[in-house]
Amino acid sequence: MATWGTSDSGRQEIESRRFQQIIGDSPALQSVLEQVEMVGPTDSTVLIVGETGTGKELIARAVHNVSSRCGRPFIRLNCAAIPLDLLESELFGHERGAFTGAISQRIGRFEAANGGTLFLDEIGDIPLKLQAKLLRVLQEQEFERLGSTHTQRVDVRVVAATNQDLAALAAEKRFRLDLYYRLNVFPIAIPPLRRRTEDIPMLVAHFVEKYAAHMSKQIARIPEEGMEALLSYPWPGNIRELQNFIERAVILTNGDVLHIPPLPSCRLYRPEPVTLDEAERDHILKALEESNWVVGGKHGAAARLGVARTTLIDKMRKCGLSPDVARSRSET
Repeated sequence: MATWGTSDSGRQEIESRRFQQIIGDSPALQSVLEQVEMVGPTDSTVLIVGETGTGKELIARAVHNVSSRCGRPFIRLNCAAIPLDLLESELFGHERGAFTGAISQRIGRFEAANGGTLFLDEIGDIPLKLQAKLLRVLQEQEFERLGSTHTQRVDVRVVAATNQDLAALAAEKRFRLDLYYRLNVFPIAIPPLRRRTEDIPMLVAHFVEKYAAHMSKQIARIPEEGMEALLSYPWPGNIRELQNFIERAVILTNGDVLHIPPLPSCRLYRPEPVTLDEAERDHILKALEESNWVVGGKHGAAARLGVARTTLIDKMRKCGLSPDVARSRSET
């Protein structure tokens, strides 16, 4: 049996490693948090890219929390969850009588976020006809409500997120290229859970503690074979899938040992085709591991890959690979 997470020392360990509600200490995650700390105070636009369920909103909130706008509004809008005919009003507001059903004036999310941060989730789903207006407010910080000719000025930082390839959408004329460039000032790639399996035990401890407290249960242990099963499963739904699975496990548990229900068959999981970016990341990671995370020099990863040291460092940042974090982990 493995014990974890419910003792005072366990909770302190988890809390000391927590960046707000972001849990984990893997090199890939720590690299993301380093990028958050770098870009947070700059007020620049951030584009968060990652699969569904990887925690993009938590990263967006972290960007807001480490910025000078912390304490001011953080407004969220899921662009895929709003009907197309209502999305413009949600973003920019409307005047009374602007359309059928507009019985009163209403401010939009940009005005609500004035002075703070607007998080536009699933930005790839915003319709083309609204993209020009969005581009204008990003560049000029001004817009008009629906049904009005009066220009509204705002001071809003935009953090956007997507699980789509916006560059590919732009190449297919489904997303404005100029808007993509304007959003892609500082991209942050969130690694899927299968690329940060080191974080799974800590995430499991957090979710078990959360749901056990909610259900008034005392759960202190997990069978080692149960944890091994959780570590070997690919988690196509990422952290959200893990969280829902652990909630189900807590419901099924009687006693102090977590009951792990059967995991979905791996045959049901069809991994997506490996993209060029993923293949490059894996190749870089292999070279770094073979060189003990030494980047430069005759025997470093850059020499192994046949690229300049500065080129490799730039690619590592984009891939979420950090030698500093890996070195600090090996020293602990």
